[in-house]
Amino acid sequence: MIGFLQRRLALRRALETVRPRLYRLAWSWCHDADEANDVVQEACLKAMERTTQLKDPAKAEQWLVKIMSNVYLDRLRAHRAHMDITAVELEAVDDGPLEAAQRSRAVDQVRAAIGALGVEQRMVLTMVDLMEFSYAEVSEALEIPVGTVMSRLCRGRRRLKEQLLLQAGGTRPAVALHLRRVK
Repeated sequence: MIGFLQRRLALRRALETVRPRLYRLAWSWCHDADEANDVVQEACLKAMERTTQLKDPAKAEQWLVKIMSNVYLDRLRAHRAHMDITAVELEAVDDGPLEAAQRSRAVDQVRAAIGALGVEQRMVLTMVDLMEFSYAEVSEALEIPVGTVMSRLCRGRRRLKEQLLLQAGGTRPAVALHLRRVK
C-alpha cells in the first residue's frame, strides 16, 4: 500500500513537471490547442488510473508519452478527420513587416510540409526532433522496433525536405533547413 502511494505521488510530481512538454508534443501531432489539451488530459487520467503499471519512476515521461501516443491514435481513428493546421495562431514578434511576412511564410511552409507527412512519420519526427527523445525511447513509447523508428524518421525528414524544396520552387527552401541528426 505504501509503495502504491509513493508511486502515485511520484507520478503526480512527474505530471506537473512534464505536462507542458506533453502538451507541446500533442500540439505538434494534431495542431489544435483544444485537441492537444484533450489528448494530454486523457493521457494524464489514464496514467493516474494505471499508476501500478509504472515500473520505473525515472522513465515516467517516456511512459506518459507512450500512453499519450495511444490516446492520440485512438482519437485519430475515432474521428478520422485531419486537423486544419492553417488555423493555428502565431505569436507576435517585434520584427519589421518584411521579416514578419518572411517568418510567417516560412512557418506556414514548414507546417504544411509537416502536415503532409503520414501520422507515423509525423509522430516519430516530432518525438525525436521536438521532444529530443532517443531512438530507443521512441521505440519504447510507440512499441515499435528501433529500426522502424530510424526508417520512419529518415523517410519523414526526406519527405519534409522535398516538400520544402518543392514549395520554394524546386531550388532552395525559403527557410534554412537544419534537420538535426540523433544517433
